[in-house]
Parts: sequence; C-alpha cells; structure tokens
Amino acid sequence: MTTSGTILVIGATGTTGGRTAARLTAAGHHVRAASRRATPVPGAQPVRFDWYDPGTFGGALDGTDRVYLVPPLGDPDPAAVMLPFLRQARAAGVRRAVLLGSSAIPADGPGVGAVHRALPELFDQWAVLRPSWFMQNFTGTHMHARSIREHGVILTAAGSGRVGFVDADDIAAVAVHALTDDRAPGTDLVLTGPQALGYDDIAAIVTEVTGRPVTHQPLTYERMRDRLAGQLPLEFAEMLAGMDRAIAEGAEDRTTDTVQRLTGRPPHSFREVAERELTRGG
Repeated sequence: MTTSGTILVIGATGTTGGRTAARLTAAGHHVRAASRRATPVPGAQPVRFDWYDPGTFGGALDGTDRVYLVPPLGDPDPAAVMLPFLRQARAAGVRRAVLLGSSAIPADGPGVGAVHRALPELFDQWAVLRPSWFMQNFTGTHMHARSIREHGVILTAAGSGRVGFVDADDIAAVAVHALTDDRAPGTDLVLTGPQALGYDDIAAIVTEVTGRPVTHQPLTYERMRDRLAGQLPLEFAEMLAGMDRAIAEGAEDRTTDTVQRLTGRPPHSFREVAERELTRGG
C-alpha cells in the first residue's frame, strides 16, 4: 500500500464513486467524499465539490495525495473544467490520479479522451479505468432500469450487437487497487464482465430473475437520438445514440481479464448482479 495520505473521491455518492469510497474506508484509508452537497458518506469526511465551481477545488484538495476522478455527467467537453482542476491538484500535492473513462472512448477520442491524454503529462502515477457499459444500467436509476420497471422494455439502437457489461462493484474493486497499490498501473484498463451479451440476452435474464416479462425493442439511430434529445442536450444525445450504433457494428463485443488480473477474482456475471439487485424489491 501507499502512504497513509488522504484519497479524494469525486462523485462519492454516485455509482462507482460510492462503491469506491466504501471499499477504501472499509480498508482503513482516509477518504474525503466529494459531492455537490457534501452528502455524508459513512467513514469518510464529506466535502462540497462542484466541477463548475472552482471555488470548491481548494477545500477538496487540501491534504489530498490521491484522487478518483468521475467526469461531470452529460458534459460533451469535460476537459474544459477537469484540466484546470487537475493542474491545481498537482500544484496542491496530489501524486496519483485515477480517471473513470469509458471503453468506448480511447485516449485519442473525444470528450473524456482529452483528459485521458493529459493525465500522464500531469501525474507520474496514474490510471484510466475504461469500463464497458454498467450492469447497474438495468437495476438502478438509469433510463434502461426505469423503462424495464415501468414498461417492461429496453429501447436501444444497438440491434443484435453484444457488450461486455461490467458490475460497478468490480469497477470499484479495480479503482481501489489503482489508487492504493504500491505501483500505479500507469496505463488504461478496459474493464468488462465475464461474457459479452446482447440486449435480448439482458432482457431474457431480467425476465427469468424477476418473473416479469421484459423485451428488447431495437430502434433506428435517428429514433434513439430523438428520444434521448427529449431528456439530454442534443450533442450528448447524438453521442449516446452513436455509441449504440457502434455496439450494433461490434465495437463492444469483447471481454478482458483485467478484473481477474488486478483483484484476484473473476468479474461478476450479469445474472449474479440481477439476482443481487433485482430480487430485493428493486
């Protein structure tokens, strides 16, 4: 393990940030849990943090030597707010940064790809986690989960394309390793579950686990974009619909051994996650 400094977890009330903060505090690390409302997190010191309010940066960084970075949600150009923060973090003594990216966006890609490119220039110790789509998209508050609960349907423009969906608990386990191991990974890590599944497969498993019929309804790119644009900025809706189209073309049809290699155990299957999270009243 590294020194007993403080680890700043940005997005500490979110899907991966919350799980990462919980694992770090359980292991005895000093954690500063950053969120817009400084929401209390068990075992951690809550601190107010807002990517769009640089006045919150200094307090969050005070005494911090490592940071887990969750980009601002829905921002097509996160580098505009993240890079000034990262430069301030380096000046404040942060030695290691672990960024939550996406399997769909490499270092030369748009959006968070620009932050990925900058990280090794700013920090000697770094890692970029590039998880596939979250299994929790079907069990939590994501639009797929809501659509399953309310209408028994999953709507995508992904066709019969397959995805190596990954459990957010497995992402958090890798994040803790990247933040606390003696040697930072110094690379990007593509994280997947144990098998690539189509959305028809997901619908069938949810049906079996919950006993409620769920189907996958494929949409065209244009219909998916327009549906998303009713809830999100157009540019972001186009990007998400485009990611679905890439899935249809096979871009996410892969699995990696990263979770097993870094945590010493196999990644959880979607059936395991569905049984864990959909059979407790969810």
